[in-house]
Amino acid sequence: MTVRIKVWSDYVCPFCLLAKQPLAEATAGRDVEVEWMPFELRPEPAPTLRPEGDYLRGIWSRVVYPMAARMGVDLRLPDVSPQPYTRLAFEGYQFAKEHDLADAYNDRMLRAFFQDGLDIGDLDVLHGLAGELGLPAAAYRAALESGRYARAHREALAEAAAHRVTAVPTILVEDHRIEGMPRPDALSEAIDRAEAGQADHPAPAPACSIEGC
Repeated sequence: MTVRIKVWSDYVCPFCLLAKQPLAEATAGRDVEVEWMPFELRPEPAPTLRPEGDYLRGIWSRVVYPMAARMGVDLRLPDVSPQPYTRLAFEGYQFAKEHDLADAYNDRMLRAFFQDGLDIGDLDVLHGLAGELGLPAAAYRAALESGRYARAHREALAEAAAHRVTAVPTILVEDHRIEGMPRPDALSEAIDRAEAGQADHPAPAPACSIEGC
């Protein structure tokens, strides 16, 4: 049977970028369907975090940079201050889904922020990234300016709320929940259990939450 996996993430969560590696390792050669789902850690008008603040510098120094080094992933704390809101980028994700580029779009947004240091809350930046991905950039920009995908995004956030998502990444392997940075073996075991119809309850791992990341 095809195991369905949903991954809730936010484009300003470094663990969501790092989670792509263990997810790819665990699902390689498996009959799975992975869908990335939107979650806004700090929706407007809540203030976003500032990279020059002690909190972000501390957690990156203690947790993010060491984890990224162990995994061989190049990323850095972006100096965009304050950090961008992600609603507009997520509305663009709905556009990308309609053009069969959802996975590529999701990956590019994460890397644009954490590797290129781009302000992914800026419409001009998003417009450029859309064109880079091969999306019809003018239509993409017009859709974001008109709010064409605002309702679809709100519905996606409502699904996150229905699943009581408060931190990212949160991963559902069918009904098996993993919160925080996943290990490949834990994900693989969850897929095995999903195929066998069994339940598991893994321990929490590093994650971004509404309190901070």
